[in-house]
Amino acid sequence: MAKLWFKFQRYFRRKPVRFFTFLALYLTAGSLVFLHSGFVGQPAVSQNQANPAAGGPAEGAELPFLGDLHLARGFRDAGEASSIARRYGPSFKGKDSSERAKLGDYGGAWSRALKGRVVREKEEERAKYIGCYLDDTQSRALRGVSFFDYKKMTIFRCQDNCAERGYLYAGLEFGAECYCGHKIQASNASEAECDMECKGERGGVCGGARRLSVYRLQLAQEAARRYGSAVFRGCFRRPGNLSLALPVSAAMPNMSVDKCVDFCTEKEYPLAALAGTACHCGFPTTRFPLHEREDEQLCAQKCSAEEFESCGTPSYFIVYQTQVQDNRCMDRRFLPAKSKQLIALASFPGAGNTWARHLIELATGFYTGSYYFDGSLYNKGFKGERDHWRSGRTICIKTHESGQKEIEAFDAAILLIRNPYKALMAEFNRKYGGHIGFAAHAHWKGKEWPEFVRNYAPWWATHTLDWLKFGRKVLVVHFEDLKQDLFAQLGRMVSLLGVAVREDRLLCVESQKDGNFKRSGLRKLEYDPYTADMQKSISAYIKLVDEALKGRNLTGVPDDYYPR
Repeated sequence: MAKLWFKFQRYFRRKPVRFFTFLALYLTAGSLVFLHSGFVGQPAVSQNQANPAAGGPAEGAELPFLGDLHLARGFRDAGEASSIARRYGPSFKGKDSSERAKLGDYGGAWSRALKGRVVREKEEERAKYIGCYLDDTQSRALRGVSFFDYKKMTIFRCQDNCAERGYLYAGLEFGAECYCGHKIQASNASEAECDMECKGERGGVCGGARRLSVYRLQLAQEAARRYGSAVFRGCFRRPGNLSLALPVSAAMPNMSVDKCVDFCTEKEYPLAALAGTACHCGFPTTRFPLHEREDEQLCAQKCSAEEFESCGTPSYFIVYQTQVQDNRCMDRRFLPAKSKQLIALASFPGAGNTWARHLIELATGFYTGSYYFDGSLYNKGFKGERDHWRSGRTICIKTHESGQKEIEAFDAAILLIRNPYKALMAEFNRKYGGHIGFAAHAHWKGKEWPEFVRNYAPWWATHTLDWLKFGRKVLVVHFEDLKQDLFAQLGRMVSLLGVAVREDRLLCVESQKDGNFKRSGLRKLEYDPYTADMQKSISAYIKLVDEALKGRNLTGVPDDYYPR
């Protein structure tokens, strides 16, 4: 036996090519046997499997993820599996036993293919993939609302957000960007160009570089006709040159709010103006800025098709803001050349710095930077967050720092001041609930809140006093004034930044002012968390700041800061 083995070794040592050929044939044969067993060697169907009602998969069993590469064995070829992963995205969990019973308990690749078919049927009820499309930052394929998440974007999340707002289409781009719209205004691209994996979903495809993976939202179609989320802007006098101010019009003898909003949304305009039996669409511009509201009684003419709604008159228009996003101020980029000066956007935490950054980016078209790095803000579209604060590529730098050395590092500053009672609560919510979340009631009622006020309330005062004392070229902006008169206050801020901005762009910012960075007011506390001692100390700090502002010939704090 040993002699035979020695001859076998010597034979293959002399001719190694034969050895490797033999080895390859052996491995190929083994693989074929393994694959064959996956299709043919299925177990016999038991009595329980033949009658799914009697038994089936365990309660809560989750179906396999369609993007798994091993699914290729269950379809005609790997290309079909890849196509299905691209179209139908996330996994599906059966909601009840009847849905799972349809799947039986079959084994092998056939079971995976069968389950995949059920998943596709369920996904098609919600959204249908219609293709890869070209996209352009200057002329978007989908021109409704948009949002970004560079860490957790998934196909379902994008579809769900667009469907919730009544849009017909949802598109994903660059693995992390979601765009909504009622009409696709672009040409098809090759499917191979939509090749970027979703940031928050392994195996899901979320478009590519300037390429959109577009879905038609089946369940959104009825909601899209209602436009229940159109925002009432008020009653306004008819603009002087109507055809230039509101370029698209239509006669509507049976006028209703829904009909006019529907018409302007279909035409991709953010404003719908009702003028009796005429509907006008357009953008907010210097010809129609929506700054001077009239008494609503001047527009109180009933709609012919809606008894309880006003549809305006030929001289006074009722104006609604549709769900169409005004894209005139949505383009953003880094500064083309390194800035020669560092400008701070300084504020106490909770004073609205993130919101102010959002407004500045829309108004100027340039990214803002940060003294810190916040990954959650970067993932939501603040791309300047990753740049070093001295890079010179951003229009201004967010900072909460106070102290002479830190302040003197900047050449100029926008100092944002907010009512301390509101700022402290906002920062407490951020600390325990995230940028747009809320602290739990246990935190408010526990030791955390009193300790927080004791440490942070003095800082609210010293932060402002330090910037007034050590800052160079400081522009003071009160958060409350920015909310009340955004157009004028944002104009002041942009002027300090040295950027020439058209009024039409600032009007665009007004219509997009909230963005995705505003905390909802749905979870307001049912009680005042400030004790009498807290109010006494905070009032003293307010008085200090008020005196410091007036001592520099600036406007003091707004009247609503105190008394409480």
